[in-house]
Amino acid sequence: MGENASFWESLIYAHPTCTTWKQEAEGSIYHLASIFFVVGFMGGSGFFGLLYVFSLLGLGFLCSSVWAWLDVCAADIFSWNFVLFAICFVQFVYVTYQVRSVAFDREFQELYSALFQPLGISLTVYRKIVLCCDAEVITLEKEHCYAMQGKTPIDKLSLLVSGRIRVTVDGEFLHYIFPLQFLDSPEWDSLRPTEEGIFQVTLTAETDCRYVAWRRKKLYLLFAKHRFISRLFSILIGSDIAEKLYALNDRVHVGQGFRYDIRLPNFYHVALPETPPVQPSHRSHRLQRGSPRRKPAGVTNCGPFLAP
Repeated sequence: MGENASFWESLIYAHPTCTTWKQEAEGSIYHLASIFFVVGFMGGSGFFGLLYVFSLLGLGFLCSSVWAWLDVCAADIFSWNFVLFAICFVQFVYVTYQVRSVAFDREFQELYSALFQPLGISLTVYRKIVLCCDAEVITLEKEHCYAMQGKTPIDKLSLLVSGRIRVTVDGEFLHYIFPLQFLDSPEWDSLRPTEEGIFQVTLTAETDCRYVAWRRKKLYLLFAKHRFISRLFSILIGSDIAEKLYALNDRVHVGQGFRYDIRLPNFYHVALPETPPVQPSHRSHRLQRGSPRRKPAGVTNCGPFLAP
């Protein structure tokens, strides 16, 4: 205990106290280094925030090294500051390499800015999502079909980047699909990973369209490796299905001008006594296989769609 006490006493009291202070200030290099430190610690997060922090801290340590070499003439101060400068420089080079490695084409960059960046998705996570679709944007020409009712298998999940898709069933118009909306989110949600199915609607391009497609099996493998990406797509698909359901609800009417509410599947028979009552579904929040875009039973008129 005595040896430990003497060690701490020597560590604390070995240095003489400052009785007099220097009247002159340190040189401009020292103050420049301090300014770099203050500004550098104001950096944010993310790749560009790290580049900002490491660049300014590196300049600050470099200035401190020059100050220790020229003004203080202390080898230990110079050595520590130069080592810290070298660490910041290596970190800056490494982050720069990471930023360059996650660079995307223009369409993928716009997709990230519009859909994924507002959700706080990092570029490294987004890179995994892009690689899963082979970083490819597919073109669908005007009046060409993305899927045909009763024929096209459900084997992928696609997101519209540009253009407009018309959705019909038995030749009757249901709704449109606009950019940043999934083309087949209801079909995707209606099937389990081990199940197979076919489209019960027809999707036709009204204009020249561009979309991104993830193959079903490959996307499920990505979900198994990264649970965060799985939850992300679950939220995006659920929101997309809700938008499609409300688009149908705004356009679909029953006889005598009453509006059909998709949230109350047994409601509309009250307005039409001659219509046989519909038993409430036991799967109130589970989509039936195929699509919620299916025309509801008892609907006699589908109003025209007015594009926003």
